Amino acid sequence: MSVNHSSESKSLWGHAWTELKRDKAAVFSMIVIGGYVLLAALTFFGVIAGEWSKEIGASYSAPSLDALFGTDIFGRSVVYKTLKGAEMAIGIGFSTATISTIIGVTLGLTAGYFGGKVDEFIVWFYTSMASIPYIMLLFAVTMVLGKGTSSLFLALGITSWVGLCRLVRGEVMRHKQREYIQAAAALGAGNIRRMFKHILPNIFHIVIIQFSLRFQQAIKSEVILSYLGLGVQGQPSWGTMIDDSKLELARGVWWQLTAATVAMFVLVLALNLLGDALRDSLDPKLKGKA
Repeated sequence: MSVNHSSESKSLWGHAWTELKRDKAAVFSMIVIGGYVLLAALTFFGVIAGEWSKEIGASYSAPSLDALFGTDIFGRSVVYKTLKGAEMAIGIGFSTATISTIIGVTLGLTAGYFGGKVDEFIVWFYTSMASIPYIMLLFAVTMVLGKGTSSLFLALGITSWVGLCRLVRGEVMRHKQREYIQAAAALGAGNIRRMFKHILPNIFHIVIIQFSLRFQQAIKSEVILSYLGLGVQGQPSWGTMIDDSKLELARGVWWQLTAATVAMFVLVLALNLLGDALRDSLDPKLKGKA
């Protein structure tokens, strides 16, 4: 019984991949996201934009062939800063999504599977978290942890797991009564094995979809925090570039704001399109398989 259910799960993933390959928007989004990841890796290892802090021209030079997006107040290349911002965005998105996914899946599995007092406590905990406005909660956690990239990653991660936890809990409560779980229990599988070996693989499509949503939410949250002065320190990010542009627009300096905004818009749009495609291809309810 367990084997048959596993085969159905594999069939779902195979069908989902086929559907994704047919979706031109999804393929384009994967190419765009892959390009951003490649740029982030190249900037991280200093292959490109390694000298982003170097002065290449006069202060606030307008875009030209020598500097495609001009320079900032210190004469630094806006293109290089934008590329370094991509490195920070990918790092923040991946780190935050990973932390929040681990917390959300673990608590959701635990609450949904064990029920009782354990479930009541976890539900009370995430309900309390959800009752606080997200930006206020994020702001408070950031203030407690202090400024810095590591603190920012952690703050974003531990404040964005509630939605995933709620979804996983509901799915686990539905799956734990099914025959394949009862068969696993009859064969001697313990609670941990049933949770992580049998239930989790069959709800993993939800985790993948939510991971993509957390990824893009983290990028947007970093921009907000950087705008408030609590974001990335000592390194360019799209948020700090937008923050720096507050006073530049009055002087007609639009290129730094434009570069950061366009870079963020393209990445978030690609993540949105890919998230929609993943939902359409992985959710059995939308495919009439439930």
